[in-house]
Amino acid sequence: MLKSAKWAVGLLALVWSCASFAQNYPSKPVRIIVPYQAGQGTDVVARYFADHLSRTTGQRFYIENKPGAGGNIGTEMAAHSEADGYTILMGTNATQTMNEFMYTSLGFAPDKDFAPIILVGKLPMLISASPSFKANSVAELVAAAKATPDKVDMALPSTTARIVFEFLKEKTGAPLFSVPYKGSATALTDVLGGQVPLIVDTVTALRSQIADGKLKALGITSLKSTELMPGVKSIAEQGVTGFEVTAWNAFYAPRDTPQPVIDLLNAELAKALALPETRKRLLELGFDPAGGTPAELAQFEKQERAKWGPIIKATDLKGG
Repeated sequence: MLKSAKWAVGLLALVWSCASFAQNYPSKPVRIIVPYQAGQGTDVVARYFADHLSRTTGQRFYIENKPGAGGNIGTEMAAHSEADGYTILMGTNATQTMNEFMYTSLGFAPDKDFAPIILVGKLPMLISASPSFKANSVAELVAAAKATPDKVDMALPSTTARIVFEFLKEKTGAPLFSVPYKGSATALTDVLGGQVPLIVDTVTALRSQIADGKLKALGITSLKSTELMPGVKSIAEQGVTGFEVTAWNAFYAPRDTPQPVIDLLNAELAKALALPETRKRLLELGFDPAGGTPAELAQFEKQERAKWGPIIKATDLKGG
């Protein structure tokens, strides 16, 4: 009986402590680790939400860029930070679901070392071609590749682009040839210069070139057409059933961060995502706005890991 009473008192003390902590949170600046360079899409999105949280909570949220190893360096730092709510991570599909299959050692476990907060947005990719390339659709691209096996080159400037390439080959049997790049700038230069006829990259990276007629969009990798690129059909809508590959950004906290803090951050970020100006800004950046609960993000991450893990293993993709 005495033990039960002590246990009950201890439990009440813990609940009171958590509630008190959440009431006073945040009481000092909060660091958002972005595991990529300043100025990249993930960084720009993180800064937008940092500004919003700073305004709504009355406490400063600031960005700390820790790039390297495909996002693993900053993500590892976040994973091993104190779980007190004062360090959070802007994670991506690469850091949370793909890199574990591409690198021999991460220094963290994406599915165990983080508490999901909220999915911010999905970032479809575009398959685009130089205007001189004869194909004007995905079907024509596949036909061109089959007519000249391993002669149709495709520039791939990111992990997600490489996944699009491998998934397209798997779903269509198109014998395309990959040309990996470290970043969009060099890849785009070579495609615009005529060295490579095709590129897979984000809407953000390619939209202006398409608008200016320097590239043509053959298909977008969202499951359906999106207002991000009006008039461009999805690859799935062009007959490649079930084709969907999107990059994405989401907020996480180190494992064991108090649940009231997770709930507060989710609520504040959900409010931001519901604002028309947020939707407009994300669309400008090439993101389809998302949202949802921490549990929904955890389930989404699990599905992504199950989807891409086997493909990465089968194609022996390695992180660079």
